[in-house]
Amino acid sequence: MTIFPQRSAPNAKAAHILVVDDDQRIRTLLSRYLMNEGYFVSAAADTREASDRMRDIAFDLIVLDVMMPGESGTAFAARLRKSAEPLRSAPILMLTALTETADRVEGLEAGVDDYLAKPFDPRELSLRIASILRRARRADPTEPKRFGDFLFDPSRGELLHDGAPVRLTTRERDLLRALAESDGAIVSRQTLAHRDPARSASERSVDVEIARLRRKIEIDPNAPRYLQTVRGHGYRLLVDPLRANR
Repeated sequence: MTIFPQRSAPNAKAAHILVVDDDQRIRTLLSRYLMNEGYFVSAAADTREASDRMRDIAFDLIVLDVMMPGESGTAFAARLRKSAEPLRSAPILMLTALTETADRVEGLEAGVDDYLAKPFDPRELSLRIASILRRARRADPTEPKRFGDFLFDPSRGELLHDGAPVRLTTRERDLLRALAESDGAIVSRQTLAHRDPARSASERSVDVEIARLRRKIEIDPNAPRYLQTVRGHGYRLLVDPLRANR
């Protein structure tokens, strides 16, 4: 089943999304919502049907349930990441009723790009999809990012302030890299907490890391200009649009 958008969509949303969920009600609701957001949508009831559809269409993103009859979403994601291009590179947003840290880490280790716990708010789903697609479409995610008098090079993990190096801890460097590579999009606290499966942390620890990083890059950490909180969704790093990346 493929559903086409009812209204014209801007280029940023001209993406084809595959929804994989064994619950027909959820498939229908997700398909209709994403269609109204301007996306092209196809749906599959299980991973076998999803594989069949992917043989004919190169999807821009997969919304994948975890617990399904037969092959689980986690196993499917792991298998997909080991397959031949272009299947291997399709971004995956995993939907899960599992809330234990070990379950989330297992999904990240399988190669998913982000996850969202059920029940979820459709608006949050839309924001996460837009964020993933924005990251996937960047020509060079390692390109240095400038914000104010700072310049951060994600590939080197180097932060400069007016040309002088700023000392960062390993976790601060990893956190800033994750935010910089999101290209201004919102990154959830969950994603930041589990950005490194080998060193996953609590969401509260992310808030502490954010506060420490703000003290190094903000004039007023209590009124941040660059490292912003998006209440209920996560954080984002705003780069300077008037001072292009080098």
